[in-house]
Amino acid sequence: MTKLPKNFDVDEAAKKHPIMYNESMNTVLQQELLRFNKLLTEVRSSLVNIGKAIKGEVVMSQDLEAVGNALFDNQVPAQWAKKAFPSLKPLASWILDFIQRLKFMQDWIDNGAPKTFWLSGFFFTQSFLTGIKQNYARKHVIPIDQIDFDFEVMSDPKKYNLEAGAEDGAYVYGLFLEGCRWSCEDDVLAESHPKVLYTQMPHIWLKPAKMSEIDRGHSYTCPIYKTSRRAGTLSTTGHSTNFVMHIPLLMQKKHEEKHWVKRGVALLTQLND
Repeated sequence: MTKLPKNFDVDEAAKKHPIMYNESMNTVLQQELLRFNKLLTEVRSSLVNIGKAIKGEVVMSQDLEAVGNALFDNQVPAQWAKKAFPSLKPLASWILDFIQRLKFMQDWIDNGAPKTFWLSGFFFTQSFLTGIKQNYARKHVIPIDQIDFDFEVMSDPKKYNLEAGAEDGAYVYGLFLEGCRWSCEDDVLAESHPKVLYTQMPHIWLKPAKMSEIDRGHSYTCPIYKTSRRAGTLSTTGHSTNFVMHIPLLMQKKHEEKHWVKRGVALLTQLND
């Protein structure tokens, strides 16, 4: 409880970052803050109540007992998980991850939209991706249904001005490759090193462009999942709770897509530990 910050002041954040036609990221920020506030309130209230129940000040209900048992077992209580982002982490790692996400949002409120976005830090990643497309569509006056993402893996970050941010689209980081690794020397997918399950993916430039202008090249259509579980349920928005999107990653000419499919290659926004 001492580690948790106060709930975000959504009204103050809305004054600093008002909803504007040409900046959809402000809308994304406000929606994310509301989701984080709901989770913060749930975590804080259940911790306060479990403390009171142990002292005998309130009745130890079945729900409170379930929270207490989960805390004892280093698991995320089901009550929290219902209002939380998808995660397979144990409680201790989950709390660290949660606090890191809150800090990411607070920095955004204090200093404006970051130049590089931590893709793993979003509650609802699809709203962020739609926001990027909206900004591009409104800036260049193109119908949004004619726009898709082109992707550029930033193997050599020195070639890019990360501190200035992307002129169009967004620089993102925080992804992990499972089943293979990215070769920065050759700019293609490569076999994993022995005994290495996951590797950090370099920054990726999400570049919105007209669908007709995008050339995927010889690439593997790599799925991005929020957790390592290859499953999810459809939410009311029509999006999966676990699947984010596909990214085409360049591969060597000698390989076909099935080579990486058999290895179960995927990008993950977070690991299980």
